[in-house]
Amino acid sequence: MDRDKLSRLFDLTDRVAIVTGGTRGIGRAIAEGFVCANAKVVVASRKADACAETQAHLESLGGDVLAIPAHMGDTAALQGLVDQTIARFGRLDIVVNNAANALALPIGQFNEDAWEKSLGVNLRGPVFLVEAALPHLKESGNASIINVISAGAFLFSAGTAMYSAAKAGLMAMTRAQAASLAQFGIRSNALAPGTVDTDMVRNNGPEAAQRMANASFMRRAAHVDEMVGPALFLASDASSFMTGQVILADGGLTPH
Repeated sequence: MDRDKLSRLFDLTDRVAIVTGGTRGIGRAIAEGFVCANAKVVVASRKADACAETQAHLESLGGDVLAIPAHMGDTAALQGLVDQTIARFGRLDIVVNNAANALALPIGQFNEDAWEKSLGVNLRGPVFLVEAALPHLKESGNASIINVISAGAFLFSAGTAMYSAAKAGLMAMTRAQAASLAQFGIRSNALAPGTVDTDMVRNNGPEAAQRMANASFMRRAAHVDEMVGPALFLASDASSFMTGQVILADGGLTPH
C-alpha cells in the first residue's frame, strides 16, 4: 500500500451508479457523496419535479447526473430506468436500492392492498431492479449492489411488521445475490441504518422520533451524511473483499 493506492480506494471515477429514492434523505446524501467521489450518478424517484430539482443540485456540485422519475413498485419502470442509464452513460457499475415506503399496519389488520404496496416497493422493486441491471453489472469489473435495509430487520417490530419483514427479506436476498453473483465479479452487501433524521422518521411525530433517537447507545438520530461513508465504502474498492455482509450504522441500536 502506498499513498497513491490509498487515495484511490474510495474513488469512483468512471463508474456509473443508480441511486433509488435519491431525491431526499439518505438517498440524496449518498448521491451527493458519489458525485463528490467522481461517479456518474442516476437518481430515481417517483416525482418528476423532485427529480429535476435534485439533478440541478447535483450538477451544481459538478456531477454528471441524470434524474429519472420511476416507481419502485412498477417493474416495467425499473427496466426503463436501467435502459435510460445505459443510453446516457453506456455502463452500470453500482446499484443502490434505497427507495422505500414506511406503510405500517398492525398484525391483525393486514390487507392485501397494503401488503402489496409495502412488499412491492420495499422488496420486489429492489430485487427486480437488480435483475434488470445484471447484464450490465456483469460487464462492469467493479460491480457493487448496495441494498439499504434497516436495523428494524433485526428487532422486534410489532408496529412495523410489513416494513421489517420486507427489509429482512432484502437482507436474505442480499446474501443470495452475493452467493450467486460472486462468479461474475459482482458484490452485494446491505446497509442497515438505525434512526436517521429523515422525513420518514419525522412523520412519526416529534415524541416518537425522539423515542427512536434515544433507543440507541448514542442517544441521537444520525444525520443523513453519516450514511455516506458506509455507502461509499461498500460501493468502492475499499470493500473489494466484502460480499454478503450487512453494515449496521445504527448508533449501537442493534445487538449483533
